[in-house]
Amino acid sequence: MVIEKIETFVLRDVLSQSFFFSQWEYSERCICVVKVTCSDGTYGWGEGYGPAAILESGIKFLEPMVVGQNPLENEVIWNRMYRRTLDYARRGILVASMSAIDIAIWDLKGKILGQSVSTLLGGVHRTKIQPYATGLYFTCHDNPSKDFEAEARLYVSQGFKAMKMKVGLGIKADVENVRKMREIIGDDVQLMVDSNHAYTLREAIELCRKIEKYDISWFEEPISPEFYEQYHELRQKTSIPISGGECEYLRFGFQQLIQNKSVDILQPDICSSGGLTEAKRISALATANGLDIIPHTWGTAIGIHVALHFIANLEQIPGRMYKPNFLMEYDQTENGLREKLTFPSIVMKDGFIDVPTRPGLGIDVNEDVLMEYCISKNLKKVTH
Repeated sequence: MVIEKIETFVLRDVLSQSFFFSQWEYSERCICVVKVTCSDGTYGWGEGYGPAAILESGIKFLEPMVVGQNPLENEVIWNRMYRRTLDYARRGILVASMSAIDIAIWDLKGKILGQSVSTLLGGVHRTKIQPYATGLYFTCHDNPSKDFEAEARLYVSQGFKAMKMKVGLGIKADVENVRKMREIIGDDVQLMVDSNHAYTLREAIELCRKIEKYDISWFEEPISPEFYEQYHELRQKTSIPISGGECEYLRFGFQQLIQNKSVDILQPDICSSGGLTEAKRISALATANGLDIIPHTWGTAIGIHVALHFIANLEQIPGRMYKPNFLMEYDQTENGLREKLTFPSIVMKDGFIDVPTRPGLGIDVNEDVLMEYCISKNLKKVTH
């Protein structure tokens, strides 16, 4: 049994309302998903995080290294892709293309063996994951936070016990928005902030000091991901845990964060930082250095299921009788690709999502919906 073909699909969902954050404005969601099929017809699905059309080109480039390989040997395949791209793509879009293929192979491997991905990763330490709502983006340039109250109250009514809001509008505006948000959600809901690296070190220190009193669970990407030592300095000057890593790639990038003592929480995006094969290695680095790991997720339900399986397998260090809840990012912005593309649907009950037990990632793609959103399709069959 060998991998026989790879198909890529660039999907676009035009939003009913644009939203923005400290860096950019979005009017659509555009995502590249990949289907890897074996010679016996078994297939797996993956997705990459990043510019979809460029991801698709990267997958096409990597395709000859994957077709004809044994899908059970995912680490061997991963290493072939890594070695082929090392000279010119140690970071960035080709790593994300590798990630998409790797995820699809894990899904495929699970289906071949009749086991869930979390079982193949080594087992399930927890059967339920607590999602936190990612939302509270800005929707109006004249009054960016005008919808925050209604949105936050919706998340609370849906059962979320944690949520993350956007900051990065300027210190004065951010402080006021954080104050209002804590007032709206009360003291029993965790609150995180994310500036998408909008601030200088000096500004980040000032903002941290002014919002510490609002019990912030973490400050995500306060400054540019390039400044490892500045992250370390910021950690020394605030009681708010500092998180980052969605812009990092491979275990080697995360080793830089760790060596520089840059963050309290590592946030790899599994769909861009090297796939599940590399995420397992990154998690080993995290546990060896006493750091929490909470993946960044953004895309379709494929990526959300990847995170569910990965988090289910994370070790609890240190161990204790009363186990803490492990958090998972659950994007709540408008996204038809997240809601319609896969089945069965994600269900949150009593503030938790069950870890899937079906083979592979535990989902399949509705190919009618796939073609509804598809703007680019690449299929190339090679038989060995």
